[in-house]
Amino acid sequence: MRQLVRQNHRFFLWATLAALALRLFFFFKFPHVTADSTFYADLAKNWLQGVYGLTVEGGRVAPTCARLPGYPAFLALVFAVFGLDHYRTVLILQVLIDVGTCFLVADLVRRCISPRAAKAAFLLTALCPFLAQYSAAALAETLEIFFTALAMDLAVIGLNNLEQGSTRPWFACGVSVAACILLRPDGGLLLLAIGFYLGILVVRAWRAGRSPLQLLRAGIVVGACALAPLAVWGLRNWRTLHRVEFLAPRYANEEDEFVPNGFNRWTRTWIADYASTEAIDWNVPGDTVDPANLPARAFDTPQQRERTLALIAQYNQTLRVTPEVDAAFAALAEERIRTHPLRYYVWLPALKIADMWLRPRTELLPPDSRWYDFTDDPQWIVLSVSLGLLNLLYVIAAGAGLIRGPRIAWIGLGMSYIALRSSFLGTLENPESRYTLECYPVVILMAAALWGGPKPSGTDFQSH
Repeated sequence: MRQLVRQNHRFFLWATLAALALRLFFFFKFPHVTADSTFYADLAKNWLQGVYGLTVEGGRVAPTCARLPGYPAFLALVFAVFGLDHYRTVLILQVLIDVGTCFLVADLVRRCISPRAAKAAFLLTALCPFLAQYSAAALAETLEIFFTALAMDLAVIGLNNLEQGSTRPWFACGVSVAACILLRPDGGLLLLAIGFYLGILVVRAWRAGRSPLQLLRAGIVVGACALAPLAVWGLRNWRTLHRVEFLAPRYANEEDEFVPNGFNRWTRTWIADYASTEAIDWNVPGDTVDPANLPARAFDTPQQRERTLALIAQYNQTLRVTPEVDAAFAALAEERIRTHPLRYYVWLPALKIADMWLRPRTELLPPDSRWYDFTDDPQWIVLSVSLGLLNLLYVIAAGAGLIRGPRIAWIGLGMSYIALRSSFLGTLENPESRYTLECYPVVILMAAALWGGPKPSGTDFQSH
């Protein structure tokens, strides 16, 4: 990659400046410190005082495992050096890290396709507003995408040099996957994708009469390095909280905190888009729910509609889901699933996946999440439609590059990750388009194949 940059120094200089300018635009115009940001910051500040925990009533700090320690560790490092609550420094560092992601994606594409495609990939990453806007939000996405791209790049390095038998790239790949997992629990999907793909290559090698030992060793090294920090985290939770937890609770709840599983299951019987997540799911508990925001698919019969509205009215009186109300929602969910199993297990997950991949990705920007109603201010309607079309162009370009471009080395690794991650996201009750951003290094890899050009010599570029 250094040689490519030296040979095209003007291109990379101007492209890097463009990447910085776009990210600084979001930094100055749309910086975001959300409720999740302050949650992470509370963990970080308390950790600096010696306890990984949350501030509770009376100013006491209670140890917790509600969040994995990756992003709080990043915040703690920044706060320790620059002072508490220096979010601007956090965001500036994320801007620089996201520019680093541009180089990682370009190197991944260079190894899988060609130097010419790598330049296209750098531009596609540098000018991607969907990645840029999250660099200006105090959330884990920017770091997660960086380490995902790094792990992919290192895996390709390892695959291209299998015959040399070096474990160094696989060791570094495992460490990068560990960082992904410690930032977000769903980072473990990357480990599953790498393991699944290596498994396919093992079967192919065995059928072809070749030794699969190098592939097996690679898988063992990646798995051991990725999971080792979780063993330490699990031991901490056992010793501190007397609780077996190697990741984090799905709903970020404490052990004695009531989780409305019935209500959550009921939402999974009808939620298919981010707008419903924002209007209903995020309001519970603590805020009132407007029944007018429920779509028609939330009811199957007039009687079911009456029961649903009665339960929402009960919730709105206390702003909490009581065990009795939760049980009623669970019964309602069971009835809906039993009546329409295909809707629950097939159609709704497919719609959620489509929504997460195709919506305009304006969740950190002013436009209304119900952009398709076209009732927002004209400037925000134009922005929503423009970003929606741009996102669609990225997806279409990826498909076209995969079909019409030159063969992409080791593309099965990226496709495994997209398939596993999308399938997992289809099971969630809260579809959010940010959850597919981790797949964008692979999307850009495939799109860059449209600018494929000649492949560099001296490298195994067999397509898998």
